[in-house]
Amino acid sequence: MLTSVQKEILQSLINLYRNSKGKSIKGEEIAEMMNRNPGTIRNQMQSLRSLGLVKGVPGPRGGYKPTIEAYHTLNISATDNEAQVPIYMKGEKLEDISVAKIEFTSIPHPGECEAAIKALGNIKQLDLGDRIRIGPTPVNKLVVNGVVVGRDDMDNILLLDTTSIRSIPKKTVLDVASHNLITLDVDNDIKHAAEILSTRDIEGAPVLDNEKRVVGILTLSDITRAIAQDKTRDKVKNIMSRKIITVQGNVMIAEAIEIMTKKKIGRLIVTDADRKPVGIVTRTDLLDKIAGLK
Repeated sequence: MLTSVQKEILQSLINLYRNSKGKSIKGEEIAEMMNRNPGTIRNQMQSLRSLGLVKGVPGPRGGYKPTIEAYHTLNISATDNEAQVPIYMKGEKLEDISVAKIEFTSIPHPGECEAAIKALGNIKQLDLGDRIRIGPTPVNKLVVNGVVVGRDDMDNILLLDTTSIRSIPKKTVLDVASHNLITLDVDNDIKHAAEILSTRDIEGAPVLDNEKRVVGILTLSDITRAIAQDKTRDKVKNIMSRKIITVQGNVMIAEAIEIMTKKKIGRLIVTDADRKPVGIVTRTDLLDKIAGLK
């Protein structure tokens, strides 16, 4: 039976090792995370090694690594990071923490249910009262929103008072995309393009070539930069960004959310098989669909 200090040390070691890409963890790093004396960590490590939960790595780059038994002891799955569930706060993904397990304390009814969140990573960055979003989960695409009402640093568990529990609809981006798409031509001059964006009150628009295929995107920021560089006589094709992310209409909503999150973008151009645009979908469109507003 592990003591509370040993469990916290083991949990901290796993959290640090998970983000180290396989490198061994020094006792000083664990001590800093736990705000404890490094000597205390070293003493406890001897006991954890004798229990087969930790292995020591000799040498100047040495330290400690958790064993498979350590994961089993703390009821953590030693899975790939890709299979883990993300946590968001204020719309931003928290990079050093993810969810390994979600347990509901009662039949899920939004506003009447608490969830125990078994986390991987440093949960001390979250405080009571923080509003967070968890998910989507890999299998049933569950998304949980709630407020942190409890935090157990020893077992790395967050207690969440849920405000909404939803599963991402099995719909395609074409089902929620706006089909009234404003586009620009590669040979438009900058002034004309600026007039279109200003008149339509939009931040940017996809750029089409002569065959009406998407080849780039032009934003107000691109236009402002061109004016600052005295390129007002240039064509759209000379200042547009060619790093445009497009998806075909049969891409599922869950996959589109993952693409937006990974690429750190707020919209996707929806195209047909010939890369001709058929609509545009924004992060707001997708979240509204999940929330049942669309």
